[in-house]
Amino acid sequence: HKFGGASLADAGLYRTVGDLLIEESKGRGDGTVPTMAIVSAMGGMTDLLIGVVDNALIDMAKAEEALELAIQRQVGTLKELAPPEITDPIEANIRRDGQDILNVVRSLRLIRTVPSVNMELVTGFGEIWSAQTLNAYLQTKDVPCTWMDAREVLIVESSLDGLGEKGSASTGGVTPLWDVTSKRVINWWSETGKAKGFHDLDYAKQTPIVVVTGFVAITEAGVPTTLKRSGSDYSATIFAKLMSASRVTMWKNTDGVYTADPRRVPEAFPIESLKYDEAMELAYFGAQVLHPSAMVPCIDDNIPVYVRNIFNPSFKGTVIQGRSPTLKDRDAAIADHVAGTPGDGRKTVPIKGITSIDKVAVVNLEGASIIGVPGVARRFMQAMSTCNINVLMITQASSEHSICVAVPDNQGPAALAALEESFELELARSTVNSVSLLRDMSVVAIIGEGMAFTPGVSSTFMRALATAGVNVRAIAQGSSERQVAVVVNSEDTTRALRSVHQAFTLSGTVVSVGMIGATSKVASELISMLERQEGYLRENLSFEVKMVAACTRDKWVKDDKWLGMKLNGVSDALKDGEAMDLEKFTEHMENDIHPHRVVIDCTQSSRVANFYDTWLRSGIHVIGMNKLVGAGPQDRFNTVKKAAGSKASQWLNECTVGAALPVLYTIKDLLQTGDKINLVQGSLSGSLSYMLKTAEKEPLSQALEKAIKLGFCESDPRTDLSGLDVARKVMTLAREAGMSLELEEVEVESLVPASIAAKMDAIQGTKAEVTAQVVELMKTVDDEWQKRVDAAKKEDKVLRHVGIVDVANGKARVEVQAVDKMNPLYRLKAQENLCEFHTARYDPDPLIMKGPGAAPDITASGIFADLIRLGRTLIYQF
Repeated sequence: HKFGGASLADAGLYRTVGDLLIEESKGRGDGTVPTMAIVSAMGGMTDLLIGVVDNALIDMAKAEEALELAIQRQVGTLKELAPPEITDPIEANIRRDGQDILNVVRSLRLIRTVPSVNMELVTGFGEIWSAQTLNAYLQTKDVPCTWMDAREVLIVESSLDGLGEKGSASTGGVTPLWDVTSKRVINWWSETGKAKGFHDLDYAKQTPIVVVTGFVAITEAGVPTTLKRSGSDYSATIFAKLMSASRVTMWKNTDGVYTADPRRVPEAFPIESLKYDEAMELAYFGAQVLHPSAMVPCIDDNIPVYVRNIFNPSFKGTVIQGRSPTLKDRDAAIADHVAGTPGDGRKTVPIKGITSIDKVAVVNLEGASIIGVPGVARRFMQAMSTCNINVLMITQASSEHSICVAVPDNQGPAALAALEESFELELARSTVNSVSLLRDMSVVAIIGEGMAFTPGVSSTFMRALATAGVNVRAIAQGSSERQVAVVVNSEDTTRALRSVHQAFTLSGTVVSVGMIGATSKVASELISMLERQEGYLRENLSFEVKMVAACTRDKWVKDDKWLGMKLNGVSDALKDGEAMDLEKFTEHMENDIHPHRVVIDCTQSSRVANFYDTWLRSGIHVIGMNKLVGAGPQDRFNTVKKAAGSKASQWLNECTVGAALPVLYTIKDLLQTGDKINLVQGSLSGSLSYMLKTAEKEPLSQALEKAIKLGFCESDPRTDLSGLDVARKVMTLAREAGMSLELEEVEVESLVPASIAAKMDAIQGTKAEVTAQVVELMKTVDDEWQKRVDAAKKEDKVLRHVGIVDVANGKARVEVQAVDKMNPLYRLKAQENLCEFHTARYDPDPLIMKGPGAAPDITASGIFADLIRLGRTLIYQF
């Protein structure tokens, strides 16, 4: 069993670990089990001891203060766990160690540097103190136990200096000397084990627990060293091999090895099982839950490695065992896979996880004159080796025109200098064009043996990155086909991880939504729909919507963690929101770590419309009911259309014309399938359809008042009455059909006489005040309108408000028509829209589309449909 610092952060956790070891030693129903625990230093102790060394170079008093703080923390924890008769000797040991540490670090003031052996010696005391502390607790439980200082038995050979950087991708360089170490372990058992009475135990009833220091070792010359940062995992598997253990359990603070870092990909989940090779690849590429070298000692004896949660011990975690097919066996394995019997039709996910290495630099050499010149790659890598540069990844053009490697960022300048020196002559003669360094990079890798059996994995990987707007700087794939790795800008890493995780259906597709006009009637209906359909979308479409920002005209709120606000709490949250700022809203959406971001615009704001181009060019999709984009200035429309697609972003504006009716999609489908559109016409306003239908039996002003109360009209009813709303819809239709025109070119007939319209335009006040005055003024129109209704009736006709796009003649108009029974508009119901498409294909009988066109819920359903439509294009089904 191995326990890291997070599992040993305080006295309570030491008790938890001790109790768990006692329980594990009782076995799993098949007798007691001799148990060994490999422990790291107490949580945070290694950093405290590093601080002692660093301070010693500057201020010895501070170094002594830091050391005393470390000792007091360890001793204080120790005293909480056992009585003085047990703790006093251990405390004395710790304080003697403290004196030794001071003697070591005092010399550093003279030499003004920190030799790696000094740092490794000092930091190793954290493990020594931790092992004695845990053993002290076990002694109080009356179980046979002792502790082992690994520096007395574990002999290694190391080609690395220092501890290694915390979280570093550096691997290897430390190799156990198995024969001599094995002899020392046997000697320890013969002497210490016997002295502790372990030889005399009845192993059917009771077995010993030995606590071993992780991380530390010694060289063959007896010099203290370490297995480098996070090396306690390696210690555990080394001792597992030495003891011929039946299993190794790495106790962590997570439920196993995850499909991705859950801090960056909240949807990540524990992997049930891995092969050794897969685990090593994951560890190499930054999965910090495992040490890169930890699998190696277990491979020969096929010792299973379990990764489990100390805080959730009932969860089975991840088991690592077995080898992936070798290159020699792979072709046969692929053939067997292809010829296998069909299963239940479900596709197996070809990868096990996605991981990354941060703080990476890319060093590149290129030159046309070195094409075909042998030995360039050898000289390149020799330069890296000579300067002890750790090469994480290499990619090379087949002609050797360019070679680039990824290295730890702190080694980037040294790698660049090494290449400049090695190719100094070629650079001077310009046979090598350039040697360059890119910093602030990250490596993102997908890993899994199933990749070898599944075509298209790389294409899905690349597509996911492209969809997330992530630029790939370099790419490499291992010949084993267990991993594909790319280099990306560090700022794009989290978005890349999330997009790829979703792409391989390791998690559902998550869409981050920023909603503008979030308290409008349409927005409120949409939020209710999203809440009701949340479970359906997740279960049936693997699609999840997260509201990360919401705005009104005056205020806005945001979720700084982009985990999603509660949908039913958006309205209340906005009451306490900060002052609305579209620039800050845009910045928040651009910084969202999710790959799929959507702005939903529930306004009719020209200012909001001006931001469409910015959003789309930032890779943010836009869905909305704002007619001022499709029917605004032609230049702005053209800019937005061009931006949509510039970064794989989409602009979906179906509800700006037909509410929930797919009018614009129909035009696009007709044109894209080779049809020619001659004429599009119909009733395009559900509110006017309702008013004119209702006005057949009662005054127009009453029909208007009812339409307003039912929520059918625009926020300013003058927009409906003047014909402006329909004119904007007509413009949008015309532009989608290929016409170019401005609003003033549309002939518009208003329901209001010019003299009354002037009075209406002059009305000012609140929304309620404007609405009341408009209704009052419309009463002066009732008699004149009734005359038109009566005249139409005499001819057995009815009045309908019609928008017309005459594509053939390049004109558009809006007018009131008296239509007879032969016209499809005659039977139009209140609140309905109807659109006729007269095309070369649909002639003489037009294609007709009809359905509800007014009410907030209808418009909201149109936006929702666009959101689902967008979601389908984002969902990958591998």
